[in-house]
Amino acid sequence: MKMNAPVTKRLKFKLMDEHDWHKLYELDQDPVVMQFLTRGVPTSKEQIKEEGIPRMLAYRNEQTGWGLWSITIKDTNMFIGWILLRPMDFFSDSPNFSDIEIGWRFKQASWGHGYATEAAKALCGEVAKQPSVKKISASALADNVGSIKVMEKLGLLFIKTYTHTDEQGELPAVLYSKRLR
Repeated sequence: MKMNAPVTKRLKFKLMDEHDWHKLYELDQDPVVMQFLTRGVPTSKEQIKEEGIPRMLAYRNEQTGWGLWSITIKDTNMFIGWILLRPMDFFSDSPNFSDIEIGWRFKQASWGHGYATEAAKALCGEVAKQPSVKKISASALADNVGSIKVMEKLGLLFIKTYTHTDEQGELPAVLYSKRLR
């Protein structure tokens, strides 16, 4: 059974594919949006096409709803961001298919309107209907107060702090999650 796209009063949802690269590129050009992801460095078209799209397609699954969900305002049909759904530790040797990671990236102009929370709640509600999903989790850099507030509004609870390591070095991060069943 295919996961349904959620329905909310203000937002439309679409599972993204390789043809949506331009939306990913547009979103990643704002250094403020990218502050907690790449230390503010915009993503190039080449990075989107050669790294981002193949990574997204590796976990994209219409049946389970895994992937990046494009979020659009119904009234204006304006793309404002995306919500990620995929198994925790998907790119490790032992992904956790019963613990679904949720994440988000939204245009700065859409911040403060509750769109990320509305979209994330709707997608959590749909993915939680799958009997195999036992937990929903999210992580963020410890300084990313906005994302942490969204996690708390989703009912996720603080689990731990840890060190996030990437190309730019190490930074403190947090993990939040909630059990569904």
